[in-house]
Amino acid sequence: MSETTAPAHAERHFDLLANYSPAAGAFDELLTADGEPREHYLPLLSHLDSLGHDELKRRADTCRRLLHEGGITYNVYGDARGMERPWQLDPVPFVIAAAEWRTLETALVQRATLLNRVLADCYGSQELIRSGRLPPALVFAQPDFLRPCHGIKPPRDSFLHFYAADLTRSADGQWWVVSDRTAIPTGAGYALANRLITSRLLPEPFRDGHVQRLAGFFREVRNSLAHLAARHTDNPRVVLLTPGPYNETYFEQAYLARYLGYMLVEGQDLTVRDDRVYLKTLSGLEPVDVILRRVDDDFCDPLELRNDSMLGVPGLVEALRAGNVAVANTLGSGLLQRPAFLGFLPGLCRHLLGEELKLPSVATWWCGQETARKYVLEHLDELFVKPAFRSRVKGSRVERSRSAAERDSLARAIRFQPHQYVAQERADLSVAPAWGEHGLSARPVTVRVYLVATEKGYQLMPGGLTRVASETSGNSVSMQRGGASKDTWVLSDAPVAATSLLSTRGQPIELRRVGNNLPSRMADNFYWLGRYAERADFTTRTLRAALLRFGPEATGSSLPFLEPLLRTLETQGQLTPGEAGREIRANHEALEADLLAAIFDPKRPGSLRRIAENLQRLAMLVRDRTSNEVWRVLSSLDDMLARPATRPMLTGDAIGILHQAMITLAAFSGLARENMTRAHGWRFLDMGRRIERGVYLCTLLENALASPEADNPSVLESVLDVCDCAITYRARYNLLPNIAAVYDLVLLDDTNPRSLLFQLNQLVKHVDRLPQERESALPS
Repeated sequence: MSETTAPAHAERHFDLLANYSPAAGAFDELLTADGEPREHYLPLLSHLDSLGHDELKRRADTCRRLLHEGGITYNVYGDARGMERPWQLDPVPFVIAAAEWRTLETALVQRATLLNRVLADCYGSQELIRSGRLPPALVFAQPDFLRPCHGIKPPRDSFLHFYAADLTRSADGQWWVVSDRTAIPTGAGYALANRLITSRLLPEPFRDGHVQRLAGFFREVRNSLAHLAARHTDNPRVVLLTPGPYNETYFEQAYLARYLGYMLVEGQDLTVRDDRVYLKTLSGLEPVDVILRRVDDDFCDPLELRNDSMLGVPGLVEALRAGNVAVANTLGSGLLQRPAFLGFLPGLCRHLLGEELKLPSVATWWCGQETARKYVLEHLDELFVKPAFRSRVKGSRVERSRSAAERDSLARAIRFQPHQYVAQERADLSVAPAWGEHGLSARPVTVRVYLVATEKGYQLMPGGLTRVASETSGNSVSMQRGGASKDTWVLSDAPVAATSLLSTRGQPIELRRVGNNLPSRMADNFYWLGRYAERADFTTRTLRAALLRFGPEATGSSLPFLEPLLRTLETQGQLTPGEAGREIRANHEALEADLLAAIFDPKRPGSLRRIAENLQRLAMLVRDRTSNEVWRVLSSLDDMLARPATRPMLTGDAIGILHQAMITLAAFSGLARENMTRAHGWRFLDMGRRIERGVYLCTLLENALASPEADNPSVLESVLDVCDCAITYRARYNLLPNIAAVYDLVLLDDTNPRSLLFQLNQLVKHVDRLPQERESALPS
């Protein structure tokens, strides 16, 4: 932006700021102390103002829709929606000027380098401890100091391969580090997802504002991980180790795995043999060279670290000792994530790097030192007191005491175990513009930035994950407490070239007809995804057939041709079983209510709603191996069945929803059949479908044959309807359904994709194509 255009912007009146009130005592990222917009925000603010309130509201709605369609979720523990809780994104990005970013970059690279050196010393020579620059209790009393990992030297001395820092500003505009993230720096995947959505919502200011791109950083991530491999350096196998689908950031883990081209694995997918890590696949054991972990340090190896862990890989530490695998971040890196270290970093920086620490931390006092403890006890009412180490003191934070008794109790606890406590100054967060129902408002923010260790040193992502307090979370930016997020736009002084994660042109590549070998657990997930998809389809067809034949006075006893369908639904768990079920089927209103509950009741184990929920859960488990379209289709099925409990449902409305559900399930089948390569994942999915279709078909035919009206054309018509064979039957025979012809069509016709024989033939073909034992692969 030129010098001459800035004043014109500054003098302009922005309607969008009519209700914007800067927070007293906090640094405002948008406005100066004089109330004028800051220069680097002006282009964005001008564009938002030109859109107007109604258009911004529409784009905010579009943002929520894109998040839902993309299945971008965050698991808030204790939230009833669990894995289905949508990620919260504010459509107004957080903007950082180019010159300011360059200053931050230098300081953050210095900090990451320092922390890596400290980790290397703590798990190596321990010179800092022997010289007194680090108190022994600060290291050895920590649960995060993993003694079995002492002496393990990671490739390229990269103890801290990934690093993240949470930043905020003080009231005078000075950047501060609130916390260091050295164990599992989560959020980079969410930052990428935020960027993809925000750039679609605001394409003009993103394109014209010289916003730096993120793809180059992730290309460096991929290259740097490949360079950690001790073997197979030309094509190393890198996997992303996840705690599983109930982890709060599971979406991000699946998202990153797919974006970077890595296999998403759980601890049970890996095994250690002869000090080497292997992946369990259908074809046998395949060696693993690098593990990008999202499992906490001490959960990674139940053999040497935490014996109650169900998430790790037994023997992983020994494989690290032998140098046969690399783990990023290396085990034990969480040591420096605790706040007790913050107060020692300036002195360590002078000693190890010969420099002053460029980016200060929030003022911190570790009570294990007498001088610091004395200061804390004298200023208890002014400081935050929290546990110095993980899970050693009940509670996470003690703010200003509310009574003299509470204050005295806290002081006694500090005197009794001083090394277990740390105190910090209150860090007032800066505020930035965020969108709400009434327009823009100033809300507290923090910015999480990410660095990766490369051959040329640490590289900073030109962006980050900005967390912002929502309208309902008060001043808390925590995602677990209702906070939201923002895209982070780092500006450049010059136009920014588009970058891609794809390989450069001309790079040699080995041609393949199949993908990487499928882990055994993933094959099981695909198998059950196929079974539940077919279960949903057959249940939908049976319920629709029953409701279409359900007249105003219908009961199970008054309409014999309805009884086989009702018994089939009872056998499969959709209708109330036993004597209670028979009583219900004798009453019209009760039967109608039972049929509707079989569709919509989330508490009924066999209901269509529950089947759809299980489908979506399984789709989450194979998220890194299926397309976004598959997720959207299954999400739409779950949405249409999640009707409000307070709204009455007519039978006609329910039939309409079942029609839509059938179309949605047909879309899923089409995506699976036409878009999935014929690899092992598709094969197991189709085997699941064939088995479930065969089981359900046998149940339906058994109940139909058991009916006294087994040869009744109405009963046979319902069988043809559920099996989707009515058109084929009429085209062949052009007469009322005949029991012999119907059962030949649905049992023995090998040209009918709904017949039992067809399912068996397909299963035989699939089994013949499963991997055979290979001499080069170890059995898994």
